[in-house]
Amino acid sequence: MRHWKVVAAGEGGQGVQSMAESLALAGYREGWKALYMPNFGIEQRGGVSLAYVQLSRAEIGSPKFLTANLVIVFSRRSLERCRQYIGSRTAILYDSSSLEMPAVADQVIGLQSYETSAPEAYPLRTGFKPAGEKVEIPLDKRLVAVPAAELARQRLHPRVFNMIILGATAALMDTVDLGGLKETLEERFSRYFKRDPQLREQNFKGLELGFKLAAREKNQRIPLQEALTD
Repeated sequence: MRHWKVVAAGEGGQGVQSMAESLALAGYREGWKALYMPNFGIEQRGGVSLAYVQLSRAEIGSPKFLTANLVIVFSRRSLERCRQYIGSRTAILYDSSSLEMPAVADQVIGLQSYETSAPEAYPLRTGFKPAGEKVEIPLDKRLVAVPAAELARQRLHPRVFNMIILGATAALMDTVDLGGLKETLEERFSRYFKRDPQLREQNFKGLELGFKLAAREKNQRIPLQEALTD
């Protein structure tokens, strides 16, 4: 794809902006025209945080767009906020630790989800059906689930789950490789990595894990591949 339009959405404090900015910077380093635009309220933690990223081989005409090629969802509430960018061929990458796979149906109405009591807390499971206007996602095999928060907690460190999502995003987009992502993180967070080498190792492992999981999903789903190569 020559022009990527990506929306990432989650709760404040989940690392949405760090992930999106790293993606844009890595794309720029790989020769793409890159644009990153954050969107969050005055509350840095506790509110919904959205980020818009565009990577293009040509000039980017506008910072805004109507429909995304890829929507990345960290939480149920953030899904509600970004559903306007979901078109019939939009691929959706979501953290299945926070959102369960929709039920099998032609149209999915509502999701069982987790309600986050605080940005630092791990989600508490609840049943959920949104009141009023419902969240509807066509079940056409363009959904990619990665249990990022659960894997980070079990294998690495809870705070690197957004790096698992970043690795998965890179695998789906096929615009930057793992080496480029690692160089980008090294550039952005060098002082933290020097102070704590284990932090570098955990972030890099998170990237690798997310990349591997999403690459496998992408290769197994033909409709997903079609959506990502139009």
